[in-house]
Amino acid sequence: MLCVRHIYAFAMRRCQFRTLSSDTLLSQLNSCTTEDQVFDLVGKNKAKLSEKHVGSAISLLWKFQKEKSHLLRNIDYVKNHSQFLTLRILAENKIEFMDNDLLVDTLYNVLRFSVEAHDSLVEELVMEAWRRLERFSLPTLSKFALCLNEQQMYSSPLIGKIADIVNVNLDSIQDTRVLSVLMISISSVISRNFRERLIQKAELLLETVNFISFNHARRMVQFLRNVRLTYRPLLEKCNKVFLENPSQLDLENISLILGLYQSLQFNNTEFRLVIKQKLMETIDDCNNPVSFTRLFAALGPMAGQEVRERLIATALLMAEEFNCHQALVVVETMEEMECRNSHLIQKIASLLHKYLDKYKPTELAKITQALVLLHCHNAELYTKLRRLLVGYLQVNVVPSDISMLTRVLSMLPSSQVDEVVINRVDAVWPQCNLSDLSSFATALVRWVRHDQSHQQSTSGPSAKLLQKLSNCGYQRLQKASDLDQLLEELRYISGEWFEEILVEETINTCQRLMDQITWMNVLEFSSFLIKTNYRCTPLLDRIASVAVQHMSKIHPSGTYNLLLPFTVMNYEPPQSEEFFETCIQHFSSHLGCFEPHLLVLLGYSLAIAEYFPPALINAIFNVDFLTKLDAQLEILPDTLNWRVRLRLMELNRAVCLECPEFQIPWFHERYCQQMQRKGNGSTNTAQQQIHRMLGEILGGSQYAKVSVLTPYYYGIDFECILDKNKKPLPYMDQSIVLADLVQWGPDIQLLGKKGLPPGAQRIAVEFLDSKAFCKNSCHLKGEIAIKKRHLEILGYQVVQIPHFEWNSMELSSKDAWMEYLKKNIFETK
Repeated sequence: MLCVRHIYAFAMRRCQFRTLSSDTLLSQLNSCTTEDQVFDLVGKNKAKLSEKHVGSAISLLWKFQKEKSHLLRNIDYVKNHSQFLTLRILAENKIEFMDNDLLVDTLYNVLRFSVEAHDSLVEELVMEAWRRLERFSLPTLSKFALCLNEQQMYSSPLIGKIADIVNVNLDSIQDTRVLSVLMISISSVISRNFRERLIQKAELLLETVNFISFNHARRMVQFLRNVRLTYRPLLEKCNKVFLENPSQLDLENISLILGLYQSLQFNNTEFRLVIKQKLMETIDDCNNPVSFTRLFAALGPMAGQEVRERLIATALLMAEEFNCHQALVVVETMEEMECRNSHLIQKIASLLHKYLDKYKPTELAKITQALVLLHCHNAELYTKLRRLLVGYLQVNVVPSDISMLTRVLSMLPSSQVDEVVINRVDAVWPQCNLSDLSSFATALVRWVRHDQSHQQSTSGPSAKLLQKLSNCGYQRLQKASDLDQLLEELRYISGEWFEEILVEETINTCQRLMDQITWMNVLEFSSFLIKTNYRCTPLLDRIASVAVQHMSKIHPSGTYNLLLPFTVMNYEPPQSEEFFETCIQHFSSHLGCFEPHLLVLLGYSLAIAEYFPPALINAIFNVDFLTKLDAQLEILPDTLNWRVRLRLMELNRAVCLECPEFQIPWFHERYCQQMQRKGNGSTNTAQQQIHRMLGEILGGSQYAKVSVLTPYYYGIDFECILDKNKKPLPYMDQSIVLADLVQWGPDIQLLGKKGLPPGAQRIAVEFLDSKAFCKNSCHLKGEIAIKKRHLEILGYQVVQIPHFEWNSMELSSKDAWMEYLKKNIFETK
C-alpha cells in the first residue's frame, strides 16, 4: 500500500508539472503586480492550484512586500485576507507533493507574514523538512536553518542535526551566504573545536571569494557576538567589507553593526569616522521618532559638544512622540553620553513612567541603571520601579535574571533591603555561578551600608546570607576544573566582595589550572589578572612562557594585553628579555593594524619597563599619526579619551627624559598646565603628619615645600634641599627655583641642579598609599617605579614612605616616626 502511495504521489507530481508548463495559470500569477490581483486569481482558481501555484503565489506576495519601504508594507492586510488563509490551507494539504526547495521556500515566506510557530501549516512544514533533512542541498539547508532561528529554536535537537550535517560538509561550502546563515543558526549548539573550524572557513572564503556581500559579513560578526568571541582577524576582514560598501551603511545597518561591535568590545577608528560623517549628513532627514532614535543612539556618544546639544534639543521637541522602545533607547544613550540636561532627563523619566508596565524585566533593569546614573530625581517613578522589579523577582526562577534584578534593586534610593529579596536570593544561591554570587553580594553590601537603622549585625539575615554566598564562592572555586569556564564566570566580576573575599582563592584556583593557559585564552587570562591587581609570579611566568612559544598565533594587537600585567605589576619573568623582545618583534611589523590609541597605550606600557623600540616611538611621534590620533580622540568615550591623552603626555615625558637621542620635543606644556589647574591638591592624614614632622626635623616650615611641581610636571608630596654637609637649606634664604624651561638634550640630567649651591641635593619625599602596590605585595607598581626613575634623572634623591611602614606597629609613636624620617632623609647617599 505504501509503495502504491509513493507511485501515486510521483505520478501526480509529473502530471502537475506537465499541466503547469502547458496552462497559463502560472504565467497569470507571474504577471500580477499587486496583492489583490494575486488574491483575485487564487479565489477564481482554487480547484486548479497545484503545490507549485500555491508556493508561487505566497512567494509573489512576499516579493511585493520586499519592494516596499518598511512604513508602506501591509503585512497584516495580507496575513488576515481570506484568500491568504485559502493559500495556507492548500499549502498544508499539498506539503507531501512539494519538492525540497519549494517546501523550505514556502516555510520561509509564510514566516515573513508573522504566521505563528504553533500554526499547523508551520508545524507541518517543519516536520516534513526534518524528515527530508539529509536530502537538502546546502543552500536549502541554510534557508531552513534560518527559519528555525526565527522561531527561536536555537538549541533544539533539529538544530543539532543541522550542525552535524554542516560539520560533515563544511569543506564543500563555497558560498558566503550559505556559510554565514548556517553559522548564526547553529551557534548555540557547537563545540569549541567546531567553532574554530567555522571561523577558519569564514576567513578562507573572505580571502578567496571575489565579492562578499555586506549582509554576509554582518552575519559573521553576529556569529562572533553569539559565541561571545572577539576574534580580531575575522572582525577586521568583515570591517573591511563594510568599508568597501559605503552605500549600504544606512542608519539601520549602522545601528546593527555598532551594537554588534559594542557587545564584542571591538573598535575601528576608520569605520567610526566613516559612519560619523554619514550620520552627520542624515541629521536633517531624521525627522520622525524611528529614524531619530537610531541617529541619537549611533551619533550621540561619538558627537562633539555642539552636535550633542543639537541632538538633545531635537529629543526634547520629539519626546512626546516616542513609543516605549524608543524611550528606552534614548535613556540608555543618555547614560552612555553622561547627559546632564535636566529638562531631557525629567521629560524622558516622565515618559518612561507612563510606559513602565509595558517593559520586560531586563528592560526595567536597564531603565533603573540609566536613571540612577543620570541622577534623576523622581520618587514616584522609583517607587513604581521598585514594585515592578520586586514583583518580577518573586516569580522568576532563572539565577542570572534574579541576580540582575537584585543588583538594580540595590541601586534604587532605598535604605533597607526588602525581606522578599533576601528570601528569593536565599532560595536560588546554590544554583548560581560566580558572577551571580558577586552581584548578590555587591547588592547586599550596598544595602547594609545604606541602612540607617543600624539594625544590621553579624547575626542579621543579610550578614548570614553574605556568609552563605562567600562559602558557595569558595566551594565553586575549589571544584573548578575548566579554566575557560572559570574565566567566563569571572569576566564581569568586580567589587569589594570579590576583591576582599574571593580574590586569593581565585588566584589559587588559577594556579591549580594554569596548565590550561594556552595561546587561545592567554589574552583573556592576562586581562583578568590585571583586574585583580594580584601579583602572582607563577601565573605571570606561565603567561610569558605561552607568549614566547606561541606568539605567531596571537594577533599583534594582543601584545598590549600580554605586556600589561608585567609592566603594571613591575615584574620581570625569568626569560624577561626574550619575552619582551618577542613581543616587540611581533608587533613591530604590524604597527599599521593598531588603533592609534592602542599604539599610545602600548608605547607607554613598554616605557614603564624601560623599552623604547625605535620603530614604535617614531611611528607615534609623527605628524601624520598624531593627526589620526586627534581624529580618533574626537569619537572615543570621554573616559578613554582622557586616559589616552594622559598616556601620550607620559610617553612624551619618558622619551624626553630617557631617550634624548630620539630628539622628540616636549609638546605637552599647555596640556600639563590645564591639568594642573583642574587638580584638587588634597592631602591625607599621613601626609599632613609627615609635613608637620618635616618642619620639626628640618628646623622650620621654610625648609620644606609641599605639593611641588617638577620639570615635566611630576607632582611630589614634599621637597627639601640639603647642602653638601647634609644640612637643610631654607627656601626663603636661597634663590632656589625649579627649572622653568624644560627641553630635551644631552644635559637633561642637570635640570634638577639648577639654582642650587655646589654639592647641594634636592630630596623628594613621597608617601605611597596602597594604590602604589599590588594587592598582595610590597613591590612597587610600574607607574611608581618609572616616576622614581624620572625624578632621579631630574636630579632628585627620592625618599619613598610606604603606607605599610608608616602605619606599622613599629612606628606607632611620634618619636619613631621622627627617627624614621631622619634616617631616610639624612642617611641617604
